[in-house]
Amino acid sequence: MVLSTSNIVQEYSQPLSQQGDSANANLLAKVKNQILESNIERPKGYTVSWHSNPEIEKHHFGHAHPMKPWRLTLAKGLIMAYGMHSAMDTYLSRPATKEELEDFHSGEYLDYLQTAVVAAPNDDQIQDFNLGGTDCPIFEGLFNYCSMYSGASIDAARKLCTGESDIAINWSGGLHHAKKAEASGFCYVNDIVLAILQLLRKNPRVLYIDIDVHHGDGVEEAFWSTDRVLTVSIHKYDGMNFFPGTGELERTGPDSEENPGAHHAINVPLADGIDDEQYVWLFKKVVGMCVDKFQPTAIVLQCGADSLAGDRLGRFNVQVQGHGACVAYCKSLNIPLLLVGGGGYTPRNVARAWAHETSIAIGCDATLNPIIPMHTPYRDHFRHDTIFPTLAQILGDPRPNRNSEKKVRDIVTSITEQLRFVNAAPSVQSKHIPPDLTAWKDSVDDRLREEREANDGQFRREKEQGLGVPMEY
Repeated sequence: MVLSTSNIVQEYSQPLSQQGDSANANLLAKVKNQILESNIERPKGYTVSWHSNPEIEKHHFGHAHPMKPWRLTLAKGLIMAYGMHSAMDTYLSRPATKEELEDFHSGEYLDYLQTAVVAAPNDDQIQDFNLGGTDCPIFEGLFNYCSMYSGASIDAARKLCTGESDIAINWSGGLHHAKKAEASGFCYVNDIVLAILQLLRKNPRVLYIDIDVHHGDGVEEAFWSTDRVLTVSIHKYDGMNFFPGTGELERTGPDSEENPGAHHAINVPLADGIDDEQYVWLFKKVVGMCVDKFQPTAIVLQCGADSLAGDRLGRFNVQVQGHGACVAYCKSLNIPLLLVGGGGYTPRNVARAWAHETSIAIGCDATLNPIIPMHTPYRDHFRHDTIFPTLAQILGDPRPNRNSEKKVRDIVTSITEQLRFVNAAPSVQSKHIPPDLTAWKDSVDDRLREEREANDGQFRREKEQGLGVPMEY
């Protein structure tokens, strides 16, 4: 029996732990049978960890807001109904401290997050730091929500650094739009940047890949001026007609060739309707080239599920199988891998994708029964009883694919040329990771500007003295 509370969050009338020994024993028996049926067991030769906190699921952005943390409840229920948790090291993640969040975010911004007052109903006024309004509303427990999903990503990254995990998962993370001192696109704290900073303490090079339907602008900007992080974002691009309005093919990093971050931003802008075949081919081609040239020692894959067909905000024809193929490819590279969530505004599709991708991580995707177990919580919310609904079931008629073969191949050609200018495997191993990346960028830009001005002055003096300094072209 399920009780509905305000049509936002649904809870069992009794938690499983309080339903009595017989009910728990019955559920446990069903899960064990499902484990046997799908041949789920701990991976041999590598370790997968799952980082989550059920308290995150209880927050909500408001009745009409597309972001529903309840999608995590649906995903968790499906993962555990199959018994996939038995094949992973599971961790109840702790909230990140304010000091940990300050590795990237400004103290003033975090102070405001902690003290921001919930707006009155129907108050859409934008407040400081881009908070408030319809996109990034202030809701009860906002700072706790941010610190919990960020803490999970930080802990997952640390497990990779210590070698306790080879693949670490935090489906509550992936909030890629947040800036140093600004909320953006439903994102308040950028857990991805915080996790990458942890990885950089151990790894000389980190490859960040983003398959959310929206451009991963917050992460790209954070690492704009370093060659130790290569960012790859595959997204819908239609200029200012689609949020955030950035991510064009020509956006490749700082203009100055002397800036270490030049050419280290890879953008793959797509139009509506791309399908599995085209999407997976493009993903493997681009990521394969980046891995060959950059030689990362860790990968972070943002698995935003709004790139799936039928999403409330997305416009692609990508199915669960195609989305999961991107995870499978990254896993096949045998490089420490952090999987985080991201967008996804049709909860049943989000749950399907992340459960399937969890099965890929633990290696049981080939034997997993695609029929959703009968004992799965909220099973009726899935509409169709399979993890892999067809495009016809999802959309009726697929959207027209506006990505021609020429367009896709031109993207690959452009990125191939861009990667020619990326130094193979830069070996900058820093013991100190600058916590303020924006200030770091400004400092580098100021230094380069001063050097150019000094060189220009020297050139003029030598020319006036008749030294005949040749021009460089």
